[in-house]
Parts: sequence; C-alpha cells; structure tokens
Amino acid sequence: MTSIQEKITPLILTYNEAANIHRTLQSLHWAKTIVVIDSFSTDETLEIIYSYPQVQVFQRHFGSFATQCNYGLEKITSEWVLSLDADYVVTDDLINEILALSAVPDVESYSVRFKYCIFGSPLRGTLLPPRKVLYKRDKAIYKDDGHAHRVCVEGESRMLDAYIHHDDRKPLSRWLWAQDRYMVIEAKKILETPVSELSLSDRIRKQKILAPLIILVYCLIIKGGILDGWQGWYYAFQRVLAEILLAIRLFEYEKLPKSDV
Repeated sequence: MTSIQEKITPLILTYNEAANIHRTLQSLHWAKTIVVIDSFSTDETLEIIYSYPQVQVFQRHFGSFATQCNYGLEKITSEWVLSLDADYVVTDDLINEILALSAVPDVESYSVRFKYCIFGSPLRGTLLPPRKVLYKRDKAIYKDDGHAHRVCVEGESRMLDAYIHHDDRKPLSRWLWAQDRYMVIEAKKILETPVSELSLSDRIRKQKILAPLIILVYCLIIKGGILDGWQGWYYAFQRVLAEILLAIRLFEYEKLPKSDV
C-alpha cells in the first residue's frame, strides 16, 4: 500500500531564498520527494537545497508565478501536491493533520490559514487570506492574479485546522525590490480593470490616499498588532509602505504620458 507521504509532493518556487529555504525544507522532512522550481538563483539557495537528498531541482527562467507553478505540476507524478512558498514553514500540527487525512470522496483540495511571523515570532493577525495549498495534481491549474497567483481546483474544498507560518527573513532591501515589482503589476491591474469588477479593497486602493491610513489602523487595531509589541509595528509599517508604493505607482501611471511609464 502506498503511504500518505508517497502520495504528496511538496512544490516550491525559489529565487535567491538562502535566508528562508532551509527552514522550509526542514519542515518537510517527512516528504519522500520535494520538487523545487528555481529561477536561476545566484546566492546560496541551490547549495542549501542540494543538501536535502529528497529534493528534485528544475531550473526555469521566471515568466510569472502561474507559469512557474504549472511547469512544476508537470514534474510531479504523485496524486497530491503541497504547494508552498520558499518562506513558508509547515508546523508540526499541520504535518500531523495532513498525515492523518483519510480519503474523502469528492474532496479535491484543502485550504490552510497563515500566521505571519516577524523574525520567527508569530503575530496575532495577518492580512494573508487562507490559501489552497493541498490539492490533487490532475484537478489543478494556476492563473495569475495581479502580482500574485491562485490555483483553480475542480471539486469540493475543505479547510484544515492547523496553520502555516509565513516567515520571510530576507533583508529589507530585497523586500523593497520585490514590493516595487509587485506594485507595478498591481497598479496596472487596478487601472485596467473596470471599477465594477474591482474588489472593495482595490477600489479603496485606487483612491490612493486612504489605503495607507486604513491599513495602519487595520493592522494595529483590528488585527491586534499593537499587542504584538515592536513586531506588530514592524508588520504594520511594512504594509503601509507597500500601500504607499502602490499609491505612487498609481499616480505615476495616471499622470505621466504612457511613453514615459
């Protein structure tokens, strides 16, 4: 009989994730095979990955998150996929919950909630929504959604009880570089999508002025970040800065001639 470990293959995308990938792979010690799609990292990421014998590495130039993930699905032969970012840490509670799952007819995917971590300390709240991370490979396809991506899975989905820790420890300079790239894509999405099709949050973001202020209050008060000490303020400032970058990009695209953008 095939063990549950052999039925699940973790899938991870990497690009210069030396600050994170070791913790992610450590939390996957139970997996028989792990597939990594690397976008030609230039730091110590590959050296760390190759120290884990169960990892299969495929390198591919980055097009978008969705195309990278769909390429990864082609490299997996197991029935189930556990899709992870390189800064996700699968908690022991989630590992135990996954390994205890029994086959349920018509359930094709499972979603997981997140705890955002600042230098390893989980926060009380986060802006991260639950995400489908465990799903049947032959039922799934990835699509781009702004700067992010989402997996579309046929059939019923259920929520697992345990959490994944999102614990990104890359330096601020790398975070700023990534956020600026993301906000270029987000700004184009917001401006090119009809207002009637935008979510409430994106309609607020399109106004530019209110979003940074709302995010500060939401992170500190609604999500309880003010009770997390300096880590809560750190996270709130990160999210405010991201919204300010988006607002600047929106101003830029709206006011400058298209030839200058």
